[in-house]
Amino acid sequence: MEKRKPLILIANDDGYHSGGLRQLVSFIEDLGEILICAPESPRSGFSCAFSAEPPLYLHRRKDIYSAKVWSCSGTPVDCVKIAMHQLLDGRMPDVVIGGINHGDNSTVNTHYSGTMGVAIEGCLKYIPSIAFSSCDYNPDADLSALRDYVRKILLYVLDKGLPKGVCLNVNFPMNAPFKGVKVCRMGYGRWINEVVACRHPRGKDYYWMVGEYKDDEPGATDNDRWALNHGYVCITPTTIDVTAYEVMEEMQVLETP
Repeated sequence: MEKRKPLILIANDDGYHSGGLRQLVSFIEDLGEILICAPESPRSGFSCAFSAEPPLYLHRRKDIYSAKVWSCSGTPVDCVKIAMHQLLDGRMPDVVIGGINHGDNSTVNTHYSGTMGVAIEGCLKYIPSIAFSSCDYNPDADLSALRDYVRKILLYVLDKGLPKGVCLNVNFPMNAPFKGVKVCRMGYGRWINEVVACRHPRGKDYYWMVGEYKDDEPGATDNDRWALNHGYVCITPTTIDVTAYEVMEEMQVLETP
């Protein structure tokens, strides 16, 4: 009996038409059976949001190489949920992938990213999950330099799996060739100067969300921001358990019998 190929579910936050998604499929289509369910338009910054009230709509789109493609009117997380319940005929994916995103999702961007929302949603369902992002924001960027790294990481996950509650956040530097791979922690930083206030000619105020990133540990050499800035592909194992275990013991003075 012929062994069934691994089932790979892909979503993103750039939309089903994105260049990063198309290139991702070209890198890995021989490694499994691929189904894509991605937003019908960009959904950057949606993190783990899902649509609690508006109805969702699915549309069959043109295949990308050998991958079947559907678009969903909702968020990246909606795409994973609806694909699992409506498109996979009861099968469980062997891996869930978010990306390839145009724009990095290192440091605090992890918490805002719809690409990471895809990986976290897969992880919440105990499916090995990976988010791939590139520092190149150009939607037409040539990402071919990422191919061997994407394949190596995916093959590792398909072979070894991932611990329960852990997904991978993988970020690629802007420029190839890359120096190598670093497995590292998430860096501390924050966005500042985030809002630009403007005045409409008809008298109303409106605002643009923009901002600049401030590195709060510029001397650190063990985090994802350092790795990207120095030309390394960075892999950050990310957990969905957000408990601050190191604080629990000292707070036990608040417990009551």
